Amino acid sequence: MKFLIESHYLPSIAYFSALSSATEIVIERQENFVKQTYRNRCYIHTSQGIEQLTVPLTSKHGKTLITDIRIDYSQKWLNNHWRTIQSAYGKAPFYEHYVDDLEKVLFRKNEFLYDLNIQLLSMCLAWLKWKVTVSESMSYEKELPDTVTDLRSLINSKKNDLLAKFYSPVEYTQVFGNTFVSNMSLIDLIFCEGPASARIVKASAVEK
Repeated sequence: MKFLIESHYLPSIAYFSALSSATEIVIERQENFVKQTYRNRCYIHTSQGIEQLTVPLTSKHGKTLITDIRIDYSQKWLNNHWRTIQSAYGKAPFYEHYVDDLEKVLFRKNEFLYDLNIQLLSMCLAWLKWKVTVSESMSYEKELPDTVTDLRSLINSKKNDLLAKFYSPVEYTQVFGNTFVSNMSLIDLIFCEGPASARIVKASAVEK
């Protein structure tokens, strides 16, 4: 099965649950950037509750291709993200097993947001040990053939009602708190559950 979806920054568990039956993932690289979405932000679970991590961009973007969106390194976001991740997950059971991979990608300091997101996606798929083909769209198509499932803009923090179509949370033990918080970035699950993460992602997928 072929699924078309946009790139996200450190994608959520729902993102991977929605893709869990894919044999090919096509990343939409011909879209215009959409503000206030998962394209440049994610959510993690900290001692203070849910925290949003946002990658700042170099300027206000109108209709700009996602591949042309530049990251603003004049802001101290990278060190702030890293400190927040370390504080949130430093004591998680599998933190030491995976953190070097994440550090390597983040501190590569990609110029473009899309490139960062693609590298983070590849890292996450490797963590999950998913053998799936990843390709990129060649042109923007509003209408897709029946052989392609269109997931573009459906995994959206402002449209949580849509998540129920793809994602039914399976609880796991998190670092902080007694109340489970669903649909964090995949790193929350990976650092807490390690090799069991792939099973939990697939178990969280809503069967079509």
